[in-house]
Amino acid sequence: MITKEATAPAPAPTRTDREPQRPAGKRRPAWDEVPRWQIYLPLGIYLVFTLVPFYWILLFALRPAGSTSLVPWPMTFDHFEKVWTDRSFGTFFQNSVYVGVATLVMTTLVALAGGYALARFDFKVKRVFMLGLLCSQFVPGALLLVPLFEIFAELQMINSLGSVIIAETVFQLPLSIILISNFIKNVPYSLEEAAWVDGCGRFRAFRIVVLPLLRPGLIAVGSFAFVHSWNHFLFALMFLNNQSKQTIPVGLNSLMSADSVDLGALAAGGIIAAVPVVIVFAFIQKWLITGFSAGAVKG
Repeated sequence: MITKEATAPAPAPTRTDREPQRPAGKRRPAWDEVPRWQIYLPLGIYLVFTLVPFYWILLFALRPAGSTSLVPWPMTFDHFEKVWTDRSFGTFFQNSVYVGVATLVMTTLVALAGGYALARFDFKVKRVFMLGLLCSQFVPGALLLVPLFEIFAELQMINSLGSVIIAETVFQLPLSIILISNFIKNVPYSLEEAAWVDGCGRFRAFRIVVLPLLRPGLIAVGSFAFVHSWNHFLFALMFLNNQSKQTIPVGLNSLMSADSVDLGALAAGGIIAAVPVVIVFAFIQKWLITGFSAGAVKG
């Protein structure tokens, strides 16, 4: 028989039985929290190893020739004037800008068309084509030099900036098409269908509805195409023989000879080559991060 005491509910815990109240705004201590010094120490070491080479380049570029001081004082810009005028870096800079911008535009346009086809259409050899694009990324650019040189020689495009632009575009297209197709897949297909119902054709619906949503992805793909063509050395070295057609990487290589190296001029040329890339990434950093986030997660 169940007694009344057995069925009676247990008394509510008093304030003394409950967990002690923490002061407002005080966070519970996390016993497994990593100490701050274990985070800042590796980051500080990495920062030192990253910034010391940049300071070393600035030191050689800004201090007078023959100086061994660890501080660039008195400061001089003679090395920059020397490489810009005497070593034709002004011409190299213009050629690199032309190649980089043209490669960016061509890569983005072709990758946009190819990525849309892969994202929105189904065809029999789609998987094989995707596999071919992925496998092409394992082919180094050096293996393409001989066949590309033969093709451009037949087309009489040797010693032309157009040959470098085409080669850089072909080299960048596989990865760019794959990235753009992933960006387009993240755009709901129903948006295009709604535009079709309103009377838009496929191209107009793509231009009005899909293209504005692809801005982060296009900036990410275009920026990498520009930076790669700006820094690439092999294609410009092989296809451009005339000095007036060469780009900055080839110009930097011309500053080094078998007998001597002008460290001041080489450092100044390196800074000239790095400044445009730093400026580009400084302006597109927000769009670049957004583009990679959109391509990594399918919405």
